[in-house]
Amino acid sequence: MSRVLRNIFFNLGLLTLFLLLWTAPLTFAQVHMGKGRINGTVTDDNGQPLEGVLIIVESLRFKTKLQGYSNKKGLFAVAGLGTGNWRITATKKGYSSSSVNMNVLQLRRNPPITFTLKKTTDHTVLMAEKDSFQLFDKGNLLLKEKKYDEALKVFEEFLTKYPDIYQVHINIGACYLKKEDLDKAEIEFNLVLDKTMETHGDYKNDAVTSLRAFTGLGELYLQKRDFENAQKYFAQALEISPEDEVAAYNVAEVFFSHQKVDEAIEYFSLAVQIKKEWSKPYLKLGYAYLNKADFKKALEYFNKFVEMDPDNPEVPKVKNIIATIEKMKK
Repeated sequence: MSRVLRNIFFNLGLLTLFLLLWTAPLTFAQVHMGKGRINGTVTDDNGQPLEGVLIIVESLRFKTKLQGYSNKKGLFAVAGLGTGNWRITATKKGYSSSSVNMNVLQLRRNPPITFTLKKTTDHTVLMAEKDSFQLFDKGNLLLKEKKYDEALKVFEEFLTKYPDIYQVHINIGACYLKKEDLDKAEIEFNLVLDKTMETHGDYKNDAVTSLRAFTGLGELYLQKRDFENAQKYFAQALEISPEDEVAAYNVAEVFFSHQKVDEAIEYFSLAVQIKKEWSKPYLKLGYAYLNKADFKKALEYFNKFVEMDPDNPEVPKVKNIIATIEKMKK
C-alpha cells in the first residue's frame, strides 16, 4: 500500500521462472537484498489454480519491496530476498487478498507458501454501474450539504439494492457522526471493520476501507473528548497505512480542528517525513506553531511552504503572515 515507493527499477541479475522483480529506492533496497528465495501456489476456494495473481513481498524492517505474478498453474517464485522477516501478499481483482509473514533464510530452502483466495463481490465494479454510482453520489452530495437525514435515507436505499457493499456503512457512520449520534456512528464503523476482517482476513487487505473506519472511530472519540481512545484508533489507522502521507495529514487535520495542537503537529510532521516534497503539511505546521506562539518554528515552516510552492494561491496570505511576524520580532 505504500504510496511513497518510487518506481526505480534495477537489474538483480537473477532470472526467476515466473516474475519480474521491482524494488523500493536503491538506497534501501541494497540494504536488504540477498539470495533468499520463496515460492508457492495460489488457488481459488475450489482448489483451481489462479493465474495473474499479484504477489507482493515486503520487508518488515526496510522499505524493500518486490512483486510478480503467478503463472497458469498458479505457481509463483521470488528471488533476491535478504535474511529477515517479510510479508508476502497475494491479491487479484474479484478475490479477497491473503497475506502471510515469513522469516526468510538465504542459505536454506524456505517452505513453500499456499494461498487460497476466495471469490468476492467487487464493490468497485458495482460502483461503476451507472445507477449505483448516481445513488451513492447523491448520498454523498447530501452529506456534503449537511442534509444528514436525507443522506441516510439514500444510503439505506443503496444498501437494499447492494447489500454486499458493506463499505457504505462508513458513509452512514459519517452521517451519524455529523448528527452527533455517536453510539450509532460507532456501530456503523465497527460493522465495517468486522466485515473487512470477515471478507479479507486482514484490515490491510482492504486498507482504504479500514483506514476510513478507524479514522472515523478516532474522530468519534475526539468528540467524546476521550483522547486516549482517539489516539488509539488513529494509531491503528496509520498502522494499516504507515507510509500514507494523506492518512497522516488527515489525522492531523482532525486533531487540529479539535484544538489538539501538539498531536496535530506530530501527525503533520509524520506527513512531511513520509513525503518531504509535499508542501501542504508545511503550511499547516506553520499555522500549528503560530497557534502555539512559537514564531520561530512558524516562520520556518511558512518560509519552507512559500519556497516549495510559490504558485500556490495561499502564498500571498502566508507572505503577509510572515511579514507580520517579522515586524513583531523587531
